[in-house]
This record gives sequence, C-alpha cells and structure tokens, in this order.
Amino acid sequence: MEVTERFLRYVAIHTTSDEACPDCPSTERQWELGRLLKQEMEDLGMRDLRLDEHCYVYGCIPANVPDAPAIGLIAHMDTSDAVPGAPIHPRLLRYEGGDVVLNAEKGIVMRAADYASLAGHVGKDLIVTDGTTLLGADDKAGVAEIMTLCEYLTAHPDVKHGKICVGFTPDEEIGRGADLFDVAGFGADFAYTMDGGRAWEVEYENFNAASARVLIHGFSIHPGSAKNKMRNAIRLAMEFNSMLPPSEIPECTEGYEGFYHLTAIRGEEQEAELRYIIRDHDRAKFEQKKRRMEKIAAYLNEKYGENTFDLILKDSYYNMKEKVVEKPEVLDRALNALRACGQEPVCVPIRGGTDGARLSFMGLVCPNLGTGGYNYHGVFEYACVQEMQFVVEMLKKLVTA
Repeated sequence: MEVTERFLRYVAIHTTSDEACPDCPSTERQWELGRLLKQEMEDLGMRDLRLDEHCYVYGCIPANVPDAPAIGLIAHMDTSDAVPGAPIHPRLLRYEGGDVVLNAEKGIVMRAADYASLAGHVGKDLIVTDGTTLLGADDKAGVAEIMTLCEYLTAHPDVKHGKICVGFTPDEEIGRGADLFDVAGFGADFAYTMDGGRAWEVEYENFNAASARVLIHGFSIHPGSAKNKMRNAIRLAMEFNSMLPPSEIPECTEGYEGFYHLTAIRGEEQEAELRYIIRDHDRAKFEQKKRRMEKIAAYLNEKYGENTFDLILKDSYYNMKEKVVEKPEVLDRALNALRACGQEPVCVPIRGGTDGARLSFMGLVCPNLGTGGYNYHGVFEYACVQEMQFVVEMLKKLVTA
C-alpha cells in the first residue's frame, strides 16, 4: 500500500485525545486505530506484536544481519483537540501557487500570504481538508510512513537491516505519550520519533519545561471598610505577574529564547490562581527562571504576610540534547540518511516538547524527524505527498545496515 493511501486510511479514523480524562488512553476512539495497526502489522508478518491495556502498539521486524543496532521508530496515534478532529474530508490537489480555497461555501481560504510554506510546494501534490477540521498529519503522516517502510522491508527480505522496533503511542497531544511506554520491552538501542514538519528537518533540541501554579490567599471585606484590612487576591495576582520580565513571554521570543507563559487566571477577592508554563533550551537559564518565581513569591510573602502566596513548581521534561550528544552516532545516522537521499538536513530547535525528549531521559535516545506535514493543530493543516514519499525513502536509508 502506497504511503498516501495509508495516510488517507488513517486520517479517516477519529483519534482526538482529551486532557480532561485521566485514563490512558484518554479517549476510547484511539483503540480503533490501535487495533487496525496491530492487524496490519500481523498481516505483514511482523513479530512480538502487542496492543497493551493502555493502547500502546508494539511490534518488530527481526534483524537479518548480525551485529547491527536495533533501531526504533515511534509515532503517535492521537490528534489535537485544538480544532474539531472529525469528520475529516481530505482532498488531494496539485498546488499551482496562490491561495487555496478549502471551502467555497463557507469562504474558508488558506492564503499564501499567511502560510509561507506553500511557496515551497508549487507543482507538488498536497492533501488538505475542507477547512472545518484538522487533517491529522500530526501524527498520522508519521504512522503511515513507518508502516509503509515496514511493508517494504517485509516484502524485500534481501534488504539488510538490524532489528526494527515499531511503537505507536496514545495521548501524545496531551503530554502523556511517553508515560507508560515500555522502553525495556520495546527492545531498541535507540529510536526516532516521526513527528516533525518539513521532511528534511532533524530535531534533537527541545525546551526544558516546567509548570507553575501560584495560589494567592487574600482577605475579603466590604470595600466600604476595607482600608488597611482587605488583601484583594486578584490584585495581588496581578502584582506577581507584573514582576516577571515583560519581554520573556511567547509573543516576544523565538529560536532558543525561553519564556514564562501565563496560561490561565481565575479568582476573586478571597482567592486567586495563576497558571504558567516555563520554557528554556538552556538548562541553567531554565533553573534561573524557576528561581526567579520562587524569589518573587518569597518577596511578596514577606510584604503581605506568610503563606499569602503558594508557589507549586513541577518539572515536565528536559532538553533531549543532553542525552543525544552522549550517542552522536544516533544523530549522524539520521543526517547521513537524508544526505544519501540527496537532501542536506536542517537541524532546528523545537519550541515545545516531544515524546522523544521524555524517552531520551527514560534511557532511549530519541531525536525527532520530519514527516512532510504543515500547519499542525489547525484547519489549515496539510501534508505534501512528495515529502511523505521522500521520508519513506529516507527511512530505508536510515535502517539499512
């Protein structure tokens, strides 16, 4: 089955995850794709197949040469809930430039002026939606590319390779994809997540990440008699936020620059709460950002009284570069595979997280590779057919012994 056909088959299955649900998987609908992938792997004659109780899918293609490393390939089955995830109505088109009308009836147009990536796809075949849902290239492009590679390898036993370990995870979009991943049972010496954008990009640097909750305990009293008595928790919350560097927010940063991002605020005079995410590629700067929040909370507690501010910090994940540089051959293999396909690789820092970061700190070094998908988490998401085909060819080079 060609990669485009597989991709269209997978995006037809609704797999949006749900952060509000504590279960794994967070939605029952992810099981449909999990069962389909296990069956397809069985039909290909793959070994050690498992669909575990949390909807993780595992399988492998045994090595046919000695002493070659066991290479893992991983993608996630769930899709983002940022916009509707179904019903998806994909359409294949040849892009000749200019704006793309996704839905004439509803006036939904993907404008070339807004999406610079389109300029690089003139004359290419794109898969788009009708503008009412996401497409699901994140990460069903990665799933389709891995499965297309598996079909090729099982049909061509003369191609020499080490053990190929395949894993498909639930709930990556809500930050839980690596939570219950069976690293030991997976059996790979190292791995790659297939979850990036441009087909020739390699990502091995990501943010260090933490969450922060600031609970503010005020004192409410009638405003007519509030002098020297009231402590308005809402105003105190505003004071806390004002003490963070105004330029270190997502709207003012790019590249390797970190930030504090206020994600939620709620409250009234008696109680208030601020929620933040803290990000920085540099581990020392990341730690400094957390210490700054602690110092602000301590200062304000001294100013307004002990226990007025409760700060709860929790680390989420760390920059995988710390682990990747310890096994440079993993990155070199990916770079060499791209060059063998005639494409100079581009290494870019991830301004976010990835399952590969979590897995790298769980003992499985795991850079992230591109899949040919664009504009993720929105109704203007699309996938380039030629790039998906290129990724399959690149994977053949990647795993060849």
